[in-house]
Amino acid sequence: MGIVVVYDACVLYPAALRDLLIRIGQAGLVGARWTDTILDECFRAIHRERPEVPETALARTRRLMCAAVRDCLVTDYEALADSLKLPDPNDRHVLAAAIRAGAQSIVTRNLKDFPADRLAVFGVQAQDPDEFVLGLLGSQASAVVRIIIEQAVDLRNPPRTVEDVLETLEANGLTRSVAEINALLRGS
Repeated sequence: MGIVVVYDACVLYPAALRDLLIRIGQAGLVGARWTDTILDECFRAIHRERPEVPETALARTRRLMCAAVRDCLVTDYEALADSLKLPDPNDRHVLAAAIRAGAQSIVTRNLKDFPADRLAVFGVQAQDPDEFVLGLLGSQASAVVRIIIEQAVDLRNPPRTVEDVLETLEANGLTRSVAEINALLRGS
């Protein structure tokens, strides 16, 4: 396994991105971690934005996520949060989880909420999901491309092509990563 990362709720919210990040953890490219609190935030947001999705389906997705990635749940981090200083106090639990997990990175869209100087003292950095995936492409390109292909093959309702998956990931902010994956798929 490579580095340990904590996925913030905002990167677990979009289904295609969540699927990719879970698969990356499941494949052992990184030690993917999160907490029940992070999952609570994620699934509250999904329920708020998509109230038509049955709560039983959301609970099932949550169970499957935790079953898919070995040792994904970080526990016993809450006491650390009170002593941490971040621009948004509501994000302290994410940094506390990263510290407890021995993570090197927090994958988040909210980079401004995780200033580099505040994280560096703990040996942690915040990364945008595009930067995170791009970094994996630099070191493990064939594994990431294989994961994208498997993700497309596994989507059956409705069926999706690799191009469909990449288009969705690009719409979810993985613009540089998708460009790199397309270049790899073209063999250039």
